[in-house]
Amino acid sequence: MFFALPKRRRTADRTATGPSTRMLDIAGRQLPLTIHQNPRSTRITLRLEPGGRSARLTVPKSVSHAEIENFLERHRGWLAGRLSRFSGEAQIEPGGMLPIRGVAHRIVPTGKVRGVTETGMEGEDAVLYVGGAPEHLARRISDFLKREAKRDLDALAVRHAGTIGARIKAIRYKDTRSRWGSCTSDGTLSFSWRIVMAPPSVVDYLAAHEVAHLKEMNHGPKFWAICGDLCPGMEEARRWLKRNGTMLHAIDFRSAR
Repeated sequence: MFFALPKRRRTADRTATGPSTRMLDIAGRQLPLTIHQNPRSTRITLRLEPGGRSARLTVPKSVSHAEIENFLERHRGWLAGRLSRFSGEAQIEPGGMLPIRGVAHRIVPTGKVRGVTETGMEGEDAVLYVGGAPEHLARRISDFLKREAKRDLDALAVRHAGTIGARIKAIRYKDTRSRWGSCTSDGTLSFSWRIVMAPPSVVDYLAAHEVAHLKEMNHGPKFWAICGDLCPGMEEARRWLKRNGTMLHAIDFRSAR
């Protein structure tokens, strides 16, 4: 999502330089802002990067510093509103909550050095048991999610491909922030393993979306017809991913707290 300001025809006396990075104070939170000067731009655009960890401002060459400051001041409310969505993000720590297939699981270290990572139930609560040393908690959890994503998506992609008579060359898994999946012309599918934190219907939609590209390498009417046939709940899944996708990107698996 972005906001835009039409480019003024006059040439400003003072022009922006870039790229440069600064900090914005948004509702008490320090947000890194990178300013990029693009001679081909015709307007100012402001984007919040996936996960809400930083923002990006792209400006035409002729825009002045004063115009940039005025633009940012007018959109502080928008930034604050967007950032508030991440206030309840999952915490990778003992007792923290992590979504797995759309269900919040409480993280429970087992204390067993060689213990496995697996889901379970304690009463009515879903839990994720994590073995290994405390300093390896985040890595053990991300490795578990990667395995679960591969199990789910491999099966879904193969089933959908069989339905439309398409051939999959290979399936790869990455931690991409710009897209949830991709399909190459030679039949290689790629998925973000983070999608396994979403509800099963959303995982199914992503598999159907990329498999549909095996027949139609575009987003035209024929593509969406194939995708809808493979995943009847497509529209609802797309809405869920649009509303909640950045929250999944915001979860930090680099280290445990």
